[in-house]
Amino acid sequence: MAELVTELHQRRAAVLDESREAGVQKQHAAGKLTARERIACLFDEGSFTERGALAEPAHETRFTKDLVAPADAVVTGSGRIEGRTVSVASQDMMSLGASGGIVGGAKVEREASLCLSHGYPLVMVMEGGGHRIQEALDSRHIGSAPVNWARFDTLSLLSGWVPVVSAILGPGFAGPSNFAALSDFVVVNRNVSTMGIAGPALVKVATGEDLDQRELGGPELQVDRLGMADLACETDEEALAAIRRFLSFLPSNAQEVPPAADPADVSAPDGAGLLDIVPVEMRRAYDVHRVIEAIVDVGSIFELKPTYARNMVTTFARMNGRSVGVIANNPMHMAGTVDASAAEKGAHFVSLCDAFGLPIISLIDTPGVMVGPTAERSGLVRRMGRLLFEWGNASVPRLAVVLRKAYGAGYPIMGGGRAFDADMCVAWPTAEVVGMQVEGAVDIAFRRDIAGAPDPAAKREEIIADFRTQIGVYQAASGGGIDDVIDPRETRSALLEGLSRTARRKVRKMPPRFHAISPI
Repeated sequence: MAELVTELHQRRAAVLDESREAGVQKQHAAGKLTARERIACLFDEGSFTERGALAEPAHETRFTKDLVAPADAVVTGSGRIEGRTVSVASQDMMSLGASGGIVGGAKVEREASLCLSHGYPLVMVMEGGGHRIQEALDSRHIGSAPVNWARFDTLSLLSGWVPVVSAILGPGFAGPSNFAALSDFVVVNRNVSTMGIAGPALVKVATGEDLDQRELGGPELQVDRLGMADLACETDEEALAAIRRFLSFLPSNAQEVPPAADPADVSAPDGAGLLDIVPVEMRRAYDVHRVIEAIVDVGSIFELKPTYARNMVTTFARMNGRSVGVIANNPMHMAGTVDASAAEKGAHFVSLCDAFGLPIISLIDTPGVMVGPTAERSGLVRRMGRLLFEWGNASVPRLAVVLRKAYGAGYPIMGGGRAFDADMCVAWPTAEVVGMQVEGAVDIAFRRDIAGAPDPAAKREEIIADFRTQIGVYQAASGGGIDDVIDPRETRSALLEGLSRTARRKVRKMPPRFHAISPI
């Protein structure tokens, strides 16, 4: 028995970083942590239990019989984050370039299945080039629904049941990007990460284009311009800390209540500054982040996609310790106009909040929806439809505050008024709720009257002035679409009162359908 136990400890030790010094040094030289170091950063100290440490590559063909990959290139198991169970699969770049093999994939599928059965989050920490070529060129394997990571159908079942998170912390073409696309939150290391359908070698063979990894799928493209990832961090440690922070706002599964901070530990912001943030002049810009900071608990903001579609802000925060989602137009960028990117960003956020029971606070200041040929070519119509679709299907509490402009389709698309039966909709005295900008509307509808007047400029101003008597915030409130007009300094207290009077979910009578069809 003593000899057998000695052999066991030797086999276990062989897969650890301490036995693979050259590989560890190579990872560190590239500015990256090892798979096991990442797990240590992710979990509460000492809480990780590994499964499948003694796994080896499948030795089924003459091309695979000599493969050596400790743990078959992926470290799997579960641990705790702030005391709650979370499963992890962390690809090991030191083992055959972190390529996905049959056995390693079965390990990941097991973790995903445990998450499905027991209702706890799945974190996938990825780098590498996808499927292991030696095993991929095998029709017996590929033809039988291969498992080279987790199964797509399992991940689809996890969607909306438990949080699914991906970190791409190195080259992540092919497999890693495919699985990231099915995740609720994706974080990358801005200095070393890449994403995309195929890497430079395959692209050159397929198209003849000779591109380096960053040109093809660096964070400047995939994070800042396309929003494929939610956040880019400077180091692996920061990325893993971001995952911990993301999960801190969400329940372990959709049947649980989101975690809350102790109200005794909450610092309330100084809302007095709200009077000076939003200009009365409609054309003057301001940063809506300052409004959010003056409303939510101090230090509680965790923004998603901060560098993508900056005209729309989507952020987690807390209100008196309670997790909420905040969606807001940002007049600092494109005047807060809703374009295709902003609509898509907002739609995913509303869906995420609704899946895991976070009330949604909407801060509205938009001149409406983008128009023109560029907007049409971006598929804006369907992307607008996706945001409207998500509002229509959401059952969590929804509270709207009209800060200033609420023009045209921009009002309902931000969840304002009675369009989607907001549980509370209040407005500041600066608010203006109208079908479209007055000047533009007058120029279209009264162009003949203006052109035929003795003094066209004076006639135009006269008509505009008449319409302005109809579009003030008190006119909006008089029709019942706005619940109240409030002092901006009362915004936090009004929202807290509104949240206190809403159930976790609305009871809604649903038709006997099986699947709602998303516009996208």
